[in-house]
Amino acid sequence: MTNAVTLYTNPYSRGRIARWMLEEIGQPYDVVVLDYGTTMKAADYLAINPMGKVPAIRHGGVIVTEAAAICAYLADAFPAAGLAPALTDPARGDYYRWLFFAAGPLEQATTNHYAKFDPTPDQARMFGYGSYAQTIDTLEKKFTTSDYVAGNRFTAADVYVGMAVGWGLEFGTIDKRPAFEAYWNRLKTRPACVAANAKDDALAAASKG
Repeated sequence: MTNAVTLYTNPYSRGRIARWMLEEIGQPYDVVVLDYGTTMKAADYLAINPMGKVPAIRHGGVIVTEAAAICAYLADAFPAAGLAPALTDPARGDYYRWLFFAAGPLEQATTNHYAKFDPTPDQARMFGYGSYAQTIDTLEKKFTTSDYVAGNRFTAADVYVGMAVGWGLEFGTIDKRPAFEAYWNRLKTRPACVAANAKDDALAAASKG
């Protein structure tokens, strides 16, 4: 398969996660910037993502949406970058576990809590995350004993989980606990993260005229 990748994004979106991941794999990629309510809802893009949301990537004939899926896909599609534990590596379990924990329970708990909806104790069994407090406490325990998501090295899962933590700290959807701040501080100075943010910041500035 060709190495050519196209990223569909907007600098004010989760497309920043996909861009960081693309910078980590170190392959050239094209960028298509879409606007909310216009090109993001146009027929040609809805053929790529019927949800009319970004990010999405096209890699050859493969289209992938959802930021966590994009991270996992790119790690496997470009194994030379070494961003996924081998299937025989026990760390592969944590890699999957925490990547999808962040995409599921953490995303749901933080967005619901931000929207001032928290399930009652009786309702909690109906929600995959139980409660906001349980979700945040569980994540904190992970990073009081581990520097990274999967073992002692950075992987694609850290792109997704790390951005969730970083944004959560910035916007107040995740408590500012020492374990979270230490984890994000380890990630935010990575060259690929810095480069990705600089490119999206430039796009954001240009969009303001």
